[in-house]
Amino acid sequence: MIKIFCDGASKGNPGRASIGVWATNEAGSGNEGDPIFEVSEAIGIATNNMAEWKSLLRAVEVALEKNHNQIQIFMDSELVVNQVIGKYKVKKPEFIPFWKQIQESRKKFSSFSIKHVFREQNKMADLLANQALL
Repeated sequence: MIKIFCDGASKGNPGRASIGVWATNEAGSGNEGDPIFEVSEAIGIATNNMAEWKSLLRAVEVALEKNHNQIQIFMDSELVVNQVIGKYKVKKPEFIPFWKQIQESRKKFSSFSIKHVFREQNKMADLLANQALL
């Protein structure tokens, strides 16, 4: 089981945007230990919510590429987490393809969970997302 922390950043809404992903197998909060993988990428112009969705998609993509089949995802975007688990409906048409892609990808893992965490618990992903904006 690995823990994956995801975050999106946007300077302006929309504006220059980026994503950060940090994965570890540490049992702690995910802010200590060596990363299994990390992503820090600029994604062009996007809203904050679009960046959050793209960080989640990239995290799942890299986990699959690296043959991790048990993942726990943590995000500070309450909106995205609740849309993925079905608590909130995905109303914006531009996010529906992301939601569908995540639902299909979930089936490829033997264990998949996603949970909302506060920003303080998502420091490494936030740092990686902001580094890509520099």
